[in-house]
Amino acid sequence: MSEHLQTPKKRLIIAITGATGAVFGIRLLDVLSTLSHIETHLVVSEAGWLTIEHELGLNKDAVRQRADVVHAAKNIGASISSGSYPCDGMIVAPCSMKTLAAIAHGYSDNLISRAADVTLKERRRLTLLVRETPLSLIHLRNMTAITEAGGLIFPPVPAFYHQPKSIDDIVNHTVARVLDAHGIDAQLAPRWSSINDSPE
Repeated sequence: MSEHLQTPKKRLIIAITGATGAVFGIRLLDVLSTLSHIETHLVVSEAGWLTIEHELGLNKDAVRQRADVVHAAKNIGASISSGSYPCDGMIVAPCSMKTLAAIAHGYSDNLISRAADVTLKERRRLTLLVRETPLSLIHLRNMTAITEAGGLIFPPVPAFYHQPKSIDDIVNHTVARVLDAHGIDAQLAPRWSSINDSPE
């Protein structure tokens, strides 16, 4: 009797902190929920819940139902807090300067910073959508520490070469580029094609 082996799902941790730009984390969840080979693990900080409600008008249930697994930010004993639990990467979207500092200095005071610490030590892809401007020297040094540890600093800076017509277009382009960094082609936004110069 033949056995049908199922390809294991790709596990991604999505964390949402209190920085402005909660839409990036929510859009990531919405896009990933359409991909059957992805399993999402969601963690939202206390400040993150406040920002989600203020910026998007969503309650906790509306957010939680977008993820496959939801963890409380205070649950430092959750599965994703251990390197023995296989995950393929983590995206913090948006990432506050407080969370950036905690990750940069290994200060695992909640599940978000602990899971990020695990992601780095296990040499998995960690992407931080850092959201602040202007940036102080402290912020820049923390970003350097993350980069040196193998993480990816990914500010959600809008691009205009794809001629966006709406905020959704801008958000989708950033989300598409973030997912590209994790080996996921979501086909959300047009890709760059060369500009054809007219012959002289």
